[in-house]
Amino acid sequence: MASVLVCSCPIIGHVVPMLAVASGLVNRGHAVRFLTGQRYADRVTATGATFLPLPPDADFDDSNPDQEFPGRVGLKGPKGIRYDLTHIFMRPGKPQYEALKAAIAETPTDAVLSEPLFMGVALLLNTPREGRPAVVTCGIVPLSLASRDTAPFGLGIPPMGGPIGRMRNSALKGATEKVIFGPVQKYANDVARDVTGQPFPGFFMDWPRRADLLVQFSVAEFEYPRSDLPDTVHFVGPVSQGGSRDNTDVSLPEWWADLDAGRPVIHVTQGTIANRDYNDLIRPTIDGLANDDVLVVVSTGGRPEDTLTGPLPGNVRVSSYLPYDELLPKTSVLVTNGGYGGVQFALRHGVPLVVAGQSEEKTEVCARVAWSGTGINLRTNRAKPDDVAKAVRKVLADPSYRQHAQRIGRAIKESRGVEALADLVEKEARRTK
Repeated sequence: MASVLVCSCPIIGHVVPMLAVASGLVNRGHAVRFLTGQRYADRVTATGATFLPLPPDADFDDSNPDQEFPGRVGLKGPKGIRYDLTHIFMRPGKPQYEALKAAIAETPTDAVLSEPLFMGVALLLNTPREGRPAVVTCGIVPLSLASRDTAPFGLGIPPMGGPIGRMRNSALKGATEKVIFGPVQKYANDVARDVTGQPFPGFFMDWPRRADLLVQFSVAEFEYPRSDLPDTVHFVGPVSQGGSRDNTDVSLPEWWADLDAGRPVIHVTQGTIANRDYNDLIRPTIDGLANDDVLVVVSTGGRPEDTLTGPLPGNVRVSSYLPYDELLPKTSVLVTNGGYGGVQFALRHGVPLVVAGQSEEKTEVCARVAWSGTGINLRTNRAKPDDVAKAVRKVLADPSYRQHAQRIGRAIKESRGVEALADLVEKEARRTK
C-alpha cells in the first residue's frame, strides 16, 4: 500500500478528474489524502480519501470567479490570461506549497499527484529530489509541454511540419514566453525565490516536464506528435469513462422516446462551468437549426431548465441533466464549447463534433478536434447561428468526421484510464522507496 497525496486547485473542472484518481487509488487499497478547497470536502470524502483543506489564502469559491477576483472583469485575450495565471494560479502557490509540506511532514508520503495548475507542486519540484516524494503530474488538459514540433500551448495553432514549422514554433515560443507572459514569468520567479531560494529553471508553465511522471488523461491519437516527447510521459486515456444513471435517482425525460424517431440527434451543451450565458452556443444552435429536420437536444449543465428563456422551436428538447452513456449512442453530432473530458467522452462513443470555445484549455481542445479530423472548430467563444448550422450540416453530410471519431473512440475504449495510472504510481512508489 502506498501513501498518496492528491492536490487540486479549488476549481470544479480541475477537482472532478482528480476525484476519479483518488477513488481509483482508494479502490486499489492505497491510503489517499486530497488537498483542495473546503467546498469540495464532501465530494472528496465520498471517494474514500481523507480531505485536507487548503489554507484560506489559497482557497476561493470557483462558482463566481468574477466576484472572487474582480480585477479580471472585462479582461480578454492575453490580458485576461495573464491575470488568471498570476492571481488565480500563481499567487496561491506559496500557501499551497506550505500546506503541501505540512501534509508531507505529518504523514510519510510516497507520491504526490497534482493537476498542472496547482503551483504549490511546481514549487516543490524546485527543491532537491532527495527531500521530496515522487511527483506525478496528471494531464487534465491537453498536453502543454513545450516542443520544437508544436506552437506554444494556449494559442490554438496546429502543428506545422518541417524546418519552417520548427522555425515558426521557435519564434512563437520566444514571443510567448518573453513578451506575452514575461510579466507573469517575473512574478512566478519572485514567488519561487521567496519559497525555495531560486527562480524556476525555465518557463514556469512548463514545470510538468520536471515531474517524475506526467500521466496524460487522453490517448496519443488525440494529441499532437512530438519527436522530443520525454519518456516520463504516459498516455492512459480518460480517467472517467462512464456517464450513466447508476446510483442516482435521476429519471429519463418524458420526451426520451423522441430520440428514436429517425431524425438526426444534435446534442448541444456548454458544460458545467462556462454555461451562464446560453447565447454563447446553446441559443445559436437552437436558432440556427430551427428549420432543419433534426432533433436538437439541449443540456443546461445542471442549471434549471427554465433558465433557458425565450421561445423554443418544435424540434428542441431540454433537460438539466442527461445520462451520456445512454444519449451519445443516439447522437449524430455533439455541439460543445470544448471541455477536455466531455469531448473525449463523445469520441469514446464515436460522435463527431462542432466546437466553439476559446477560454481556459478549450482553445487547445478545439484545435485538436479540427486537427484530428473529428469535427469542425468554429474558433470563437460566441457562435453565430448560421455558422453552427453550416458546420452541423457539413459534419452530417461528410462521413469522414464520424470515421475519425470512431478511430479515436476505439483507442479510448482500449485504454485503461485510472487503472493504468495506478500501475504507474505503484511502480514509481516502489522505485523510490
